Amino acid sequence: MRLHAALALAACLAPAAAVFEDEAHHIDFHYALLGLPKHDATFFQKPYPGSKASLLYSLSDNNTVAAINPKDGALVWRHPLPAAAGDVAHLRAGNEQDTVISALGQRVVAWSASDGRLVWETSTPAARIEDLEILEQEDGMSIDAAKDALVLLAADASLSVKRLDGKTGQPKWTHEDTSGDTPFQLSTSPITIYYIALHTPVLGASKLRITSLSPITGKKLDQYTLNSDAEISSRDRILFAGANTAAPLLVWTDKANKVLKVNIIGTKAVSSFPTPENVAVESIVLHAPSHVNSRAHFLVEYQTAVGHLAEVFHVDLKKNTVSKAYTLPELKTKGTFSTSTSDANVYFTRITEEEMMVFSSVSNDLLGRWSVKSSPALAGAYPVHAQSEVVVRDATASAIRSSVLYSNGQWALLRNDDLAWTRPEFLARTVSAVWAGLPEQEALAQALADESHRNLVSAYMHRVQRHIQDLKHFPAWVQGIPQRLLGSVIGQTKETTIGEIQQDTFGFHKLVVVATDTGRLAALDVGSRGKIMWNVDLGKLAPTNEFQHPRLKAHSGYVQVKDAVSEKSLVINSTTGSLVSPANVKLETPLVSEGQALVAFTFADGTLRGYLQNQPSSEPAWSFRPAGEERIVNYVARPVKDPVASIGKVLGDRRVLYKYLNPNLVLVTTVFDSKRSASVYLLDSASGQLLHTVSHNDVDTSRPIPATISENCRELLITVPSINSIIGIPRSVIDPRRPIGRDPTAQEQSEGLVKYAPLINFDPKWHLTHKYEVIGIKEIITSESGLESTSLVFAYGHDIFGTRVAPSFAFDVLGKGFNKISMLLTVVGLFVGVLFVAPLVRRKQINTLWTM
Repeated sequence: MRLHAALALAACLAPAAAVFEDEAHHIDFHYALLGLPKHDATFFQKPYPGSKASLLYSLSDNNTVAAINPKDGALVWRHPLPAAAGDVAHLRAGNEQDTVISALGQRVVAWSASDGRLVWETSTPAARIEDLEILEQEDGMSIDAAKDALVLLAADASLSVKRLDGKTGQPKWTHEDTSGDTPFQLSTSPITIYYIALHTPVLGASKLRITSLSPITGKKLDQYTLNSDAEISSRDRILFAGANTAAPLLVWTDKANKVLKVNIIGTKAVSSFPTPENVAVESIVLHAPSHVNSRAHFLVEYQTAVGHLAEVFHVDLKKNTVSKAYTLPELKTKGTFSTSTSDANVYFTRITEEEMMVFSSVSNDLLGRWSVKSSPALAGAYPVHAQSEVVVRDATASAIRSSVLYSNGQWALLRNDDLAWTRPEFLARTVSAVWAGLPEQEALAQALADESHRNLVSAYMHRVQRHIQDLKHFPAWVQGIPQRLLGSVIGQTKETTIGEIQQDTFGFHKLVVVATDTGRLAALDVGSRGKIMWNVDLGKLAPTNEFQHPRLKAHSGYVQVKDAVSEKSLVINSTTGSLVSPANVKLETPLVSEGQALVAFTFADGTLRGYLQNQPSSEPAWSFRPAGEERIVNYVARPVKDPVASIGKVLGDRRVLYKYLNPNLVLVTTVFDSKRSASVYLLDSASGQLLHTVSHNDVDTSRPIPATISENCRELLITVPSINSIIGIPRSVIDPRRPIGRDPTAQEQSEGLVKYAPLINFDPKWHLTHKYEVIGIKEIITSESGLESTSLVFAYGHDIFGTRVAPSFAFDVLGKGFNKISMLLTVVGLFVGVLFVAPLVRRKQINTLWTM
């Protein structure tokens, strides 16, 4: 059962109790995610001048700015940035500064680099931020105080450049440009500020217009247009506009990627270089240092369908010329490059699936080589982009660490020959999830369900056949008895596995299959603290299918992936993640006895319609449309699998309040916007008959209204974005039978009823996430375990969280504090005592008989 909401999301399940201290971080898990890090907004930086260690700062594709500890990959701090459609985010940091600055939409924020606290914030009303840079030098001199920020703004028919004070964020000056050009990017040199714009004439392609400004006054110094020979048809053709270097560069290419054009910003000369011959170049990436004191060297990376290569160029600052220095030959494997600096020296790191190699920018001499250890998390993946720090001594690279984003969405840090850590950042784009059982477990459940729909003789024969087939597992079961007994005593139960997927007696090791909006599918073992069992790309499994809005449905050992728009589908093995032919899979449907029919619902034109499946008529069996201006905002049916816990509830006076146990129930929620009211309708899904209705006034109809219907519900799970937490509200706190305006009577207290209160104060013990801060949760799904007392909970969205809850405490399993060894020693001691005392008692009895 699941519910969707933006701010308050609820899932109905068996009740959950508080998290015990010894269970925290053991029965639950939390992936505090950022999203896929952006190449140009990820860097190593010391959090403050004089710090001995650096942090890894990043801005992700879902607009989250964060700091990561490079030692273990732990999250130091993060802030999700609100964004509108079309907004582009930026993240910059000045050298030897204690702040990092982000810009998104109309908001520029400076964050403390060490702890993420807000230092200052400024907004740019009626203008959208197009670029952000840090002013490292002024008139050729380094700035020792807080370095100012430069922002490039775009309005309706103009663009502007602002210089913001590095301490307060207040504007120092503003330069306005009403030419109508499209702003592209900022760039700085030691003495000048440049902004680059795309000038589109009446006829022809766009041209590059560069304007130079005084860093002190903001006045225009010069302006010129580069002849791009109709090569720049869009912004994507511009590969690089370098900033904060001794020689800022502007690099672009043509549509066919045959010619590379390089301009030293501040000059009008354009150098042309042909791309490598006999190589089908698919994409070009330029890597250059971002420090003003570094050598003016840069690397151009060429990506092909099966490999990559690179060329290194040098810039002569005296002659203002660009020349090709050397070539790094093509490798027939996917890889990437990164740039690092030490003083004025520039180093390039080549990273492939198997190794890392460090080269100097001066020559193609190999300074160091390290192998990349294989890992299940990186199996079959290749590096997409990276950032590196290199230690070079005596012309030899002695140490290296590289932050690498891989093609499977894993973000990893490679330290010399070791894989330090990985972060599954692809999970931050999760849009759908479903509980998926293992094939063996699902086959047994399907067999039992099938037997329940047969006659007595047929069901008995089927069960006998199933037990005969199970005898083949008997020898292995007997051989495992000693291991299970020993593991039970010492607390380390030996669990059977299918591949690496664990099965346990209590049903804690359940799989959750998740789908992302980037087309990835992964399975997580909830019982192993969210261990990723497999991770596949749907685009590679089915290149002809495109899944923009994937939706999942679980079957017996398989997961069906459907796209909400195109209705295309795939069938995936839930154990291995491999593609299965639909012809070899029987997708299960709910078992329906003779004389029964399934009901399907459609909602269109404000009307809810019910259809009886497998019926000759295509006409709806019934339809429901609310009266007047009411509109339907939500409808939910009673789950097909909804076990009945009890047929009634015993009241305080010993009367029984019986439940309405109709399996054909539909709960419809409507709102009346002008009257600010909401109504709830309970329908019979078989006939469409209205069973019950109730209305509520003073309702904020602009907010989503989650709803669910179930017979067995004792707790409500909600997400609270304001405190980044998931809370379980006991049913008694929201029981509709609570007395209003008076204290409960003794009989009502015996039922667990409390006095009605319009506000709910969250008890700290209700927080399932305890110390975890979960953000961006979109949905919560729950599942039963093998224990009657325990349920499994999984929440996804921006973060991933999973736990298990025991509503009435774990009454059907021994607690962690139970000492089995002490119990066995006690039993053994009693047995030895009986053996020792028995002869004494027997002798005493015999002596007593002789003395009589």
